[in-house]
Amino acid sequence: MSDVEARLSAVLDRYDSLAIAVSGGVDSMTLATIAHRRNRGRIAVIHAVSPAVPPAATLRVRARALREGWDLSVTGAGEFEDERYRANPADRCYFCKTNLYARIRALTRWRIASGANTGDLGDYRPGLLAAAERDIVHPFIEAGIDKPEVRVLARRFGLDEVAELPAQPCLASRVETGIAIDADDLAFVDRVETALARLAPANATLRCRVTHKGIVVELGADAAPMAPLLHDAARALCDAASRPFLGVQDYRKGAMFVRG
Repeated sequence: MSDVEARLSAVLDRYDSLAIAVSGGVDSMTLATIAHRRNRGRIAVIHAVSPAVPPAATLRVRARALREGWDLSVTGAGEFEDERYRANPADRCYFCKTNLYARIRALTRWRIASGANTGDLGDYRPGLLAAAERDIVHPFIEAGIDKPEVRVLARRFGLDEVAELPAQPCLASRVETGIAIDADDLAFVDRVETALARLAPANATLRCRVTHKGIVVELGADAAPMAPLLHDAARALCDAASRPFLGVQDYRKGAMFVRG
């Protein structure tokens, strides 16, 4: 057993039972897989669906649940019922997580856990405040595990389909602060990103951004060589949806976050 795995195991052993919120990304999928294999029968997995969750993520969770034999519950995230979330303020994530954890709490009395890792602590994360207010635990953070170490664990436990996934925050993160969150916008974002991902290198970083002026596509260095092709494909998708296309830019983390 590696040092990283040993640290995580020691943390997991502190809890008699856990209900793990699983989004479909590498962090929460890895945590749920390891926790379930170690503490089978004392781990529940909760996946929340909403317009902000890519359908591919839900399919990924369901497939892994079948493979691992998870006790999986799927619920609505509930955030679209909250006008504070839909207004898309700088602390939108606070309202998102507030609603999410309320939905999960309605399903279980077990301690709720998230897949947050130590790399999440350096950013402005209103969702972590919502978690702290609701006594949510973060086993990776307790074990001092960062994103690269999570990926190592994912490979170690056979999660090849998620181990190298780029960071994938919810689709609402593609919408510039102050633009109301709209389900049609999020469906368009997912449609563009899914189409472009078929043309780009596997697991390349790319974002379809909804800005006040129009649509921007951002590409990570891994997708940059395909920029002309991706530019033309994105323009065609925007033209078909009657949305102004502003072009392709370099990827910038949190580019749509405008803090007043």
